[in-house]
Amino acid sequence: MTTTSTDPTAGPGAAARPRAATAADQHRQITPPEDRYATELAFLAAHDTGPRPPGWRLTPRAVVLFVTGSAGQALSLPKDAAADPGVPSRLVIEEKFVGERALVERCVVTLAGERGLLLVGEPGTAKSMLSELLSAAVCGTSALTVQGTAGTTEDQLKYGWNYALLLAQGPTEEALVPSPVLTAMTRGAVARVEEVTRCLPEVQDALVSLLSERRIAVPELAGSESALAHAAPGFTLIATANLRDKGVSEMSAALKRRFNFETVGPIGDVDAEAALVRRQSRAAVERAGAAYQVDDAVLEALVTAFRDLREGRSAEGWEVERPSTVMSTAEAVSVAGSLGLAAAYFPGDRDVLSLLPGHLLGVVRKDDPADAARLLGYWDGAVRRRAEQGSSTWRALWDLRAVLEN
Repeated sequence: MTTTSTDPTAGPGAAARPRAATAADQHRQITPPEDRYATELAFLAAHDTGPRPPGWRLTPRAVVLFVTGSAGQALSLPKDAAADPGVPSRLVIEEKFVGERALVERCVVTLAGERGLLLVGEPGTAKSMLSELLSAAVCGTSALTVQGTAGTTEDQLKYGWNYALLLAQGPTEEALVPSPVLTAMTRGAVARVEEVTRCLPEVQDALVSLLSERRIAVPELAGSESALAHAAPGFTLIATANLRDKGVSEMSAALKRRFNFETVGPIGDVDAEAALVRRQSRAAVERAGAAYQVDDAVLEALVTAFRDLREGRSAEGWEVERPSTVMSTAEAVSVAGSLGLAAAYFPGDRDVLSLLPGHLLGVVRKDDPADAARLLGYWDGAVRRRAEQGSSTWRALWDLRAVLEN
């Protein structure tokens, strides 16, 4: 199979060019979006030739289309479009982020205004994935990333040194090791900071300066042109933060003012969530070279249970005690993938549905052992009532109640 990815030598303002996949492209667990969707990015660059903000590879409208998809409709290139060889004349743009289009549009407008964007929400709501998609579409790379932790330092936001060269030559431009943020500034690209609230206050304060002054001083290079790095047009920053995890340090008011906040919530539509869980778990199993053998009834029960426990109320309106752990869509995908792998690697050993209670128990016990009792209460409530209403799937799950008692 032939795949393509973007040309890394192209500047941030250039159109994404497909290139032939290398051996490394085909041996990665996770392919970054700029590589995985290189054909779509090249197509959209030729499809929409409207005005683009400084340094952008796509128009804002094309960025939104890249993230939200074309709803199954095949788009056609204009007859006079200047497309690279290998770009199809018609293409369906895949839906990558399941959520409100208005949310994506607000994010794109924020980035077009070169203002910081902060994506907040519960864990597992695809904040990081959305930031990757936006970065890939805007500047052609999602790799300019700093992972926020209690050990993140200012150097990781600004610059460090190659100490061998530093000792040999002193502080020179060649010895300087730019951070992902500094690289994004000089290229006019998008930098990403994951879990910003896990960074210490002094690191967060460095972000205030970066987003306000749009430059980084390198006093060790005083007297040279590299002593002060200015942000090129197009530079901006996307940060993420979890609402459930307060992190190491609350964000200061000064830092909050440098960002536009957007809340990424759980998927509202049950059918859309089920389709996403099916699509992503199937892809995970097929990447392992196995056939996907989880039927729709099992996936429907899985997604329904996750939604009931997440919302504290069943679809029928019955009260459900919520566990303290986050019952996210990402966790549902993980469980569905595990069921698929079990069915593939242990065929005929047991019914896939019989594995569901044990996997659910593994999810809810991550934070609080008392959540096991809450899951058992869910079984004695919603699961039992659905079984009494005659559903064969839920009756089978009710018969498996003993698994939760062990």
